[in-house]
Amino acid sequence: MAIPKIAIVHDWLTNMGGAENVVLAMHEAFPDAPIYTSTYTPENTPAFKNLDIRTTNLQNLPKPFRKLHKFFPMLRIRAFRKLDLSEFDIIISVSSAESKQVQKTRPDQVHICYCNTPIRYYWSHYKEYRQNPGFGKLNWLVRSFMPLIVPALKKADYDAAQKVDVFIGISTEVQKRIKKYYGRTSTIIYPPVDVDRFEPARIRGDYYVALGRQVPYKRIDLAVMAATKLSTKLRVYGNGSEHQHLVDIAGPTVRFFTDRFCDASDNAVTSALNNAKGYIFPAEEDFGIVQVEALAAGAPVIAYSKGGALDIVQDGESGVLFHSQTVDAVVDAIKRSEQINFLPGTLRRKAKRFDKSLFLTKIRKVVDSSW
Repeated sequence: MAIPKIAIVHDWLTNMGGAENVVLAMHEAFPDAPIYTSTYTPENTPAFKNLDIRTTNLQNLPKPFRKLHKFFPMLRIRAFRKLDLSEFDIIISVSSAESKQVQKTRPDQVHICYCNTPIRYYWSHYKEYRQNPGFGKLNWLVRSFMPLIVPALKKADYDAAQKVDVFIGISTEVQKRIKKYYGRTSTIIYPPVDVDRFEPARIRGDYYVALGRQVPYKRIDLAVMAATKLSTKLRVYGNGSEHQHLVDIAGPTVRFFTDRFCDASDNAVTSALNNAKGYIFPAEEDFGIVQVEALAAGAPVIAYSKGGALDIVQDGESGVLFHSQTVDAVVDAIKRSEQINFLPGTLRRKAKRFDKSLFLTKIRKVVDSSW
């Protein structure tokens, strides 16, 4: 059988994050596959420097205007639909937005969608996004336009989902959303985690860690207020629109590191997790890779019991789950975690089921069976 030609398609490559690490792992699985994306910012994504990156016509916009396409999702839809992928046998879209809009041009082509989630701001979290769209001073404008434009965008997204041949979800929660919103079945392949990069210390430090983009839905404020209430040491890594608010509500035991990256790829953050007493994760995420990284570093995870956390954290074994996004719930969870003797080596072994090698094996198997 001839070896299929494969193309990888991603929503955008403008900053590094969990989805971008998935794309890098896809490239590792299929090194000859070019990577198509709407817009590409090389200076923000150095890991992609020497790869074959091909962009849509949105890349031709003058640089100051390139980010404006985020205000107009229909531009991304049209840009992806215009891509000529006729030379490829298999198209793999890594999608939480419009990359699944790519068009097949031959009946024997196969479109596999690795779905990070059905588009959150249309489907599962529309109300939350309308309340706080994340556009700063322009929130009022976006908020007023959303009811007018979202119905048509939802229809376009649903129609694109019906043309996908194979859906893969990143968690049990995302699998449920794919069924609920698209009416499609899917298999689960967890995102890849470089477990071996961490070296958990047997003797742990006296602090907790919280990290990520400091935006409202991440609920880092709960970790800050809980640590302040308990006079417990907390290191907060990252930056964002909520940063000053977090500083304002923090007590003397909370330290901020705004010059560090927002994920565990940063050496200082890796070291902090390797020695931390625990990692506090108050958000509802589609998966939440840093939870796995914390376990790999030997840090138990104190997490909100929704979304991807339910696939990662076993209450009382690899961390503690709390059931409401309140300060008191986080305080109680921290207290409970300190009554449990978590062994760093055991936590690391639990993280192994998310190792990148398993991702590579499973994604290759799906491609082989599809072809």
